[in-house]
Amino acid sequence: MQCKIIPEECIACGLCQLIAPSVFDYDDNGIVHFVDEPHAIHEFIPKSAETSVRQAAKECPAHVIFPSDSV
Repeated sequence: MQCKIIPEECIACGLCQLIAPSVFDYDDNGIVHFVDEPHAIHEFIPKSAETSVRQAAKECPAHVIFPSDSV
């Protein structure tokens, strides 16, 4: 699975990092980024994190997380 994020639309609520801490982190302003690739907006997600990433996308109030099964 891959995932896209839109950091410039993030409202810094913190839910995605709480739900999927192995995938999502925050910069000094509380804006979402990927743990492994802080400057990327797309990342391949390990199978073990797919469920939590989908849950983070569902819970995101700003709708800035987009998991996708297509490559």
